[in-house]
Amino acid sequence: MKKEIENFDVIIVGAGIAGITTAYYLQNERPKSSYLILESLDNYGGTWYTHKYPGIRSDSDLYTFGFKFKPWTSAPIATADEILKYLGETIKENQIDEHIRYNHKIIEAEWSSKKKSWILKAELSDTKKIIYFSCNFLMMCQGYFRHNEGYTPKWKDMDKFKGQIVHTEEWPENLDYKNKSIILIGSGATAATTVPAMASKANHVTMLQRSPTFYRTSTIGTEEFVERLNKFSDDEKWTYGIVRQQILINQEIFIRRCIEEPEVVKDELINEVRKILGPDYDIEKHFTPSYRPWQQRITLTSNGDLFKSIASGKVSVFTDEIDKFTSNGILLKSGSEITGDIVATATGFNMNILGDIQFTIDNKKLHLEHTVTYRGMMFTTVPNLLWVFGYFRGAWTLRAELLARFLSRLLTHMDNLDVKKVTVALREEDKKMKLLPWIADEEFNPGYLSRVMTKMPKSGDKPEWVHNQNYWYEKDIIPAINLDGEEFLYE
Repeated sequence: MKKEIENFDVIIVGAGIAGITTAYYLQNERPKSSYLILESLDNYGGTWYTHKYPGIRSDSDLYTFGFKFKPWTSAPIATADEILKYLGETIKENQIDEHIRYNHKIIEAEWSSKKKSWILKAELSDTKKIIYFSCNFLMMCQGYFRHNEGYTPKWKDMDKFKGQIVHTEEWPENLDYKNKSIILIGSGATAATTVPAMASKANHVTMLQRSPTFYRTSTIGTEEFVERLNKFSDDEKWTYGIVRQQILINQEIFIRRCIEEPEVVKDELINEVRKILGPDYDIEKHFTPSYRPWQQRITLTSNGDLFKSIASGKVSVFTDEIDKFTSNGILLKSGSEITGDIVATATGFNMNILGDIQFTIDNKKLHLEHTVTYRGMMFTTVPNLLWVFGYFRGAWTLRAELLARFLSRLLTHMDNLDVKKVTVALREEDKKMKLLPWIADEEFNPGYLSRVMTKMPKSGDKPEWVHNQNYWYEKDIIPAINLDGEEFLYE
């Protein structure tokens, strides 16, 4: 029986930030291209839809996290509901909703060089029905972690704990923590959000961390800057553009300082925390990381709310390793025991690499680890595919917009050449270059990356073959890529 296959010029995988961005630019810059967004969830928004833990909000400012084409007009740090509302408005205003199919989980993607197209096998989550799509070009906007599947280490005797253990990624909708004692394991962005939110209702919250994290305690005067600009004009786009640019400049200056004068920045960050917690708090033990700033993500707290909760006595911090669970809590390697009614684990997530889709190219299984990345968006031997992976030190949207516009330019170039297939390949000068891990450990080394690094594509020692993390570099480089360069092979 012949398969029924719907065909499109471009299929976008995922209806989150990157998918919405791609759709906007594609339909504006290439209105004749047919496209479809396939989303495995039953709604748009990705992270902002699936995460339900207390206090869920952005950990980067919305002036750079928001779309360049749609001004963000509220506070720079926003709740998940506010972000979802903004995304929903964007989808509706631009008729993107007409192009989204929800509950469509792609299982397999098969490239045929003969047909010069991708065949996608998708499963409908409600009926488990299998349906097929084809497209000339595939835009991977699926995010980078598995929704509703957190990473929790296997500690000894977890089954002996009498209370409830929940991962923040799998937060039960009706979890009652009012007047209860909570142990939260972790100290990253999720912990910084969840701990103060829970502290307002819980009897007490204990934040247990293996090692300290760097924090910023404010958005550094963004609200005041917006207020000053609003006195000159009520044009939201004008204000938004200026604020967005100023934040980007400030971020770049800060990142450079983290590399060039890490000890100075380290002292500045720690002193911000000291101002709230006071001189008698053991800052050295609990809030002085062993790595340089930005080697792992710096967590932004909303007006220092995490530290205000600690200063109030509602939150305690333990910096120690877990020996084992007990019936009433957790025994630490120092010999101390923390007791609680609920243990919440904010211990990271599991990456989905290319959406956990089974890829084949001309009937051969794709081994991504055997490819080399082209500027972190294409892979050698993989035709007609762009992968959106954002910045670790900046808003995901910034890179999503660059790659969305690159897609439009690449498709137009292919039309002008009258070709249907493009692949990137190492140039003659690249063939003897040293192959390196996708991201260098000294560059960025969180657990979720280190656990899958062997499955990721390789980088090279030349800029074309590196997944660069600098927006200010890429904003000029990516629009200027020579599409007739030796690294692009067309058919």
